[in-house]
Amino acid sequence: MRILLIEDDMILGAAVRDHVIADNHSVDWVTRLDAASDHVDSAVYDLILLDLMLPDGQGIAFLRNLRRKGSVTPVIILTALDQISDRINGLNAGADDYLTKPFDLSELSARLRAVARRYSGNPNPLIGLGDLQVDLAARTALRNGRAIDLTAREWALFEAFVQHPGQVLSKAQLEERLYAFGSEVESNTIEVHVSRLRKKLGHSIVDTVRGIGYRLGIAR
Repeated sequence: MRILLIEDDMILGAAVRDHVIADNHSVDWVTRLDAASDHVDSAVYDLILLDLMLPDGQGIAFLRNLRRKGSVTPVIILTALDQISDRINGLNAGADDYLTKPFDLSELSARLRAVARRYSGNPNPLIGLGDLQVDLAARTALRNGRAIDLTAREWALFEAFVQHPGQVLSKAQLEERLYAFGSEVESNTIEVHVSRLRKKLGHSIVDTVRGIGYRLGIAR
């Protein structure tokens, strides 16, 4: 997933960013709401991690404005505000989950995956694709009980297809899933990763829609 992290605590922000990147996601990290607004206007995010107390305003106002504009991007609030009333306000403003500081990074990973599954329309982490058994929570793909080794980038690309079944994803959309702002992307990066996925998971696992992009196929 491509994730926008809005957090002004430099130590916590760096820890969350590094952990989420290690979890095979692409992360853009900002420390102010004005920068966050610029990012959501110029890029498509799969999920937003939002602190509520920012130097230039309240995260809850940012969230309400996001929802007023019609955005359905999932949002997980990360905050030290731990009163029941704070949780209610956050959820009523349009948050999908609410995590109070301090929190365990492994719990954050689990919540990220849970929210992503709900938005993909399939809350079940276990998915069957032909002779493949895919576990989105464990991040594993098996054929006849044998694990298939995927690199971090290969898994991130495969996960994008699985979370958007039937949807054609353009090369630009896939690049945004894999890389944060400022990252250098070689022109044939997506083609190379798609080719490797086909070799490992079956040629028909990814369909090419000429002139548009790629979509999930059926492994066989």
